[in-house]
Amino acid sequence: MKQRNPWAWVPSLYFAEGLPYVAVMTISVIMFKRFGLSNTDIALYSSWLYLPWTLKFLWSPFVDLLKTKRWWIVTMQLIIGACLGGVALSLPGPDWFHYSMGFFWLMAFSSATHDIAADGFYMLGLNDKDQAFFVGIRNTFYRLAMISGQGLLIVLAGEIEEIDTVTFVAKYGDTPLLGSIGRMLQQYGNIPFAWMITFLLMAVLFVGFSFYHRSMLPKPEKDAPNPSRKPVEIITEFGLTFASFFRKKNSLIAIAFLLLYRFSEAQLLKLSSPFLLDPREIGGLGLSTATVGTVYGVVGVIALILGGIIGGIVVSKSGLRKWIWPMVLCLTLPNLTSIYFAYAQPESLWLINAGIAVEQFGYGFGFTAYTLFMLQFCKGEHRTAHYAICTAFMALGMMIPGMFAGKVQELLGYQHFFIYVMICAAVPMAIVALLFPKLEKTEVEQ
Repeated sequence: MKQRNPWAWVPSLYFAEGLPYVAVMTISVIMFKRFGLSNTDIALYSSWLYLPWTLKFLWSPFVDLLKTKRWWIVTMQLIIGACLGGVALSLPGPDWFHYSMGFFWLMAFSSATHDIAADGFYMLGLNDKDQAFFVGIRNTFYRLAMISGQGLLIVLAGEIEEIDTVTFVAKYGDTPLLGSIGRMLQQYGNIPFAWMITFLLMAVLFVGFSFYHRSMLPKPEKDAPNPSRKPVEIITEFGLTFASFFRKKNSLIAIAFLLLYRFSEAQLLKLSSPFLLDPREIGGLGLSTATVGTVYGVVGVIALILGGIIGGIVVSKSGLRKWIWPMVLCLTLPNLTSIYFAYAQPESLWLINAGIAVEQFGYGFGFTAYTLFMLQFCKGEHRTAHYAICTAFMALGMMIPGMFAGKVQELLGYQHFFIYVMICAAVPMAIVALLFPKLEKTEVEQ
């Protein structure tokens, strides 16, 4: 194997894994809102974009069969860069929504395939000791991608949206570069131009990632296609593995837990950014795009990370069975913050930041139970394949509730919608109360 220092590629690889997911699932929501789409359409169409991550386990065996994982990584990054560029260039046009959705769909499939290849390559490119050492590093850079996408890039778009075009052109019109920017602002309008620049920057970044990783990724001997295995054999083996998941004891209970544990949170998350952006006269908080990037993408993500870290620490000491109730309560009860925001409509950014931080900390803490449950339920034969199936149900559990959340919000208004979300919190609580005790101790404890 051609040796490479893991620091030269692990951080960049997992930053590149996280950013397109954030672009598809979060940045698109804020962009659609700024372009004037209804909450019904935003929730419906952006939720459909979960589908590739839901189904990626279906084509994951063929990533092993065709080409190398290194090839898949480099190629998918190049395609993701092209898709980001396609989104950017489609935004000024009259059919921006249809074209951008097409590029988002292709990006989602490419990103899901990149996830398969990157996670597999991580295990091939590092020995056991380095895998253990770098697991925290890879998670950190994945989360930094979340902060960059939900925070810094949104702030950038928001700052461009706020440019006074007349003043800008009067001041910089005679400057070659800035004058050209001013003319594009006049031609396209602040909002399309702001998001076009944001997506073009991501496109350039991903083309750079592709060329960088083409040079810097190691070439493990085990990272080779397996032409001796026929597609029919893979499909047959996959079918047997898939069936074995449903033969596991308590598999239906586990599926119910995976689908419903985040039933209330999935609806809330889909409308959080639109609520912060919507004008106060229709029930929102009327924040600027840049402020939402700071509040939700920086403060919120940092609180989310801290919640996950602390959740992992306490569960590792006392076990999941002891902490499941505190975690489901932390997942659901902080949503009361949204009810308060909807009724009080506070103007204090300190208060709004504190509320979002509490809500996201609770989500990170409560989600720990979900992740650990999947890891422990999948122990045994076919662990990797069964975990992939669990992640499919995880994505489906976010996709389906999110699809109708926007329509419910528009029917009820923000105040009653957030009350409805709190009522829906009874679903994960009922799952924990009724189904979780039926699982054997070995299935939920280390």
